Amino acid sequence: MKKILDSLVLKYETEEFIKNDPIKFPHLYKEKTDIEISAFISSLFAFGKREMFIKKLENLFFIAKTPSELICDYKKYDLSGFVYRFVKSKDLIELLRLLNKLYVEDKSSLEELFYEKNNRLKRVINYFYSNTFDNSSSGFCFLVTKPNAKSALKRLNMFLRWMVRDGCVDFGIWKGIKKSELLIPLDTHVARISRQLGLLVRKQNDFRAVVELSEKLKEFDKDDPVKYDFALFGYGIEQKDINKTLLIH
Repeated sequence: MKKILDSLVLKYETEEFIKNDPIKFPHLYKEKTDIEISAFISSLFAFGKREMFIKKLENLFFIAKTPSELICDYKKYDLSGFVYRFVKSKDLIELLRLLNKLYVEDKSSLEELFYEKNNRLKRVINYFYSNTFDNSSSGFCFLVTKPNAKSALKRLNMFLRWMVRDGCVDFGIWKGIKKSELLIPLDTHVARISRQLGLLVRKQNDFRAVVELSEKLKEFDKDDPVKYDFALFGYGIEQKDINKTLLIH
């Protein structure tokens, strides 16, 4: 199994992966702050049809010279027409306001916010909810998952992978978090392929499934288990069912 997964990582973890993935947006920037802000926003909007949310992100990042300028001067931009599924302009504006608060008012950063090891994701979610003016909007509640929700937190885990792992796709610009601490970004493709390969037993795609699969992947690489996200996600996108020839290769 390790040989199979390692071969799939080599196949999918390439620069070619970037062009059709939301990670392409932070790759447009050189400054660390711009990379992490654009990565965070891109990861939160990475749901639904890929071509649709990528188009929305292209339009969003086009309106300001850099993501730093976008959050610093968000009030001067006309975002009234922004709609993506159930996320409305007010939800986007609230997100930008909270990022402004974090970076400008608090003089902090996403890296500092994510740094604490224990209850890391819960702490991040609580920060945004405790500082929002209106957390009753369904759009905002989807962008920043509600505290105590039984979510797999796929998008936050994906963002962490981007920031912590190094390589030709991920950035590796956050040094205070170990790759071994990362959790798998669990979506329907990764979950389906993992169950077909016998890597995941739990039937629900929730946070318990994330922990179960992440621990299983540590058996193949205890220092960098989330590298297998490329294998499981990439193959899941291309194949509806595990090919028997792959399993006996």
